[in-house]
Amino acid sequence: MSDNETSGCGCQSTTPEETEAGSDQPQAGDLVSFYRVPKMDCPSEERMIRMALNDQTDIRRLNFDLTGRTLTVVHGGSAEGVTSAIAPLGLGATLEKSEPYRAEHADQLKADPSAEDEASVLKILLAINGVMFVVELVLGIMAQSTGLIADSLDMFADAAVYGLALYAVAHSARTQMKAARLAGILQLLLAVGVLLEVGRRFLMGSEPISGLMMSVSTLALIANVTCLVLISRHREGGVHMKASWIFSANDVLINLGVIAAGLLVWLTGSALPDLLIGSFIGLIVLNGARRILALKADAPV
Repeated sequence: MSDNETSGCGCQSTTPEETEAGSDQPQAGDLVSFYRVPKMDCPSEERMIRMALNDQTDIRRLNFDLTGRTLTVVHGGSAEGVTSAIAPLGLGATLEKSEPYRAEHADQLKADPSAEDEASVLKILLAINGVMFVVELVLGIMAQSTGLIADSLDMFADAAVYGLALYAVAHSARTQMKAARLAGILQLLLAVGVLLEVGRRFLMGSEPISGLMMSVSTLALIANVTCLVLISRHREGGVHMKASWIFSANDVLINLGVIAAGLLVWLTGSALPDLLIGSFIGLIVLNGARRILALKADAPV
């Protein structure tokens, strides 16, 4: 959910999914438009694009590749409507080319056959991240660690994305947008709260408990590795599963950062490493909230 480049996981392209914007089969005269989206590297950005395009009834299919940061759209009419809908999202989307839809595109645009199985895994990921959000938040407060508290917000952000992906299946675009904004507002409030807490502790002093920091971060690391194992057999499947794999891989790096910060707190006796990692994670979550809330001015409600 950030602009960082930690999502480079060496994965192959995602298998395409049928878009929620329109479930019609491609028709004669349709176009296939290829977009480069350099700032699209996590599930929240993929969901932003889906919601921005949801009102366009002439869209047949969407194909996301988060690793390659590309979007393929099968649509009727010109590409101007698609471009004007996604350009305001601030993801740097540019149209590379449009060409007539041909039979050879069909294999690239098949719907994912294992959607039910993937939905079950997403529910498990949602549960793991939801539980870890509460655990890290409570123990982070006990440990006086801004790093743990901020990491709990990252867990919340993940849970919100997985929840929205599942929630959107049976609800309208208007309801999806309201749910996404609610998640964005909560992320914004929590991230600002953490950053303010970092500032307060920097000025007033802080004594994070390094042992508890490392123990809880190790538990979070185990949770995220478990998520990676659960979705490893789906990582070449649907777009949400590939996005989830990237997201969990990023979280593992964050967990390692908090563990390293706890070790430095123990070795140096200084709270600075905890404050720095807390600030870094807080800014990541804040940026994710900003992107979700940026939809307000351009997307339908």
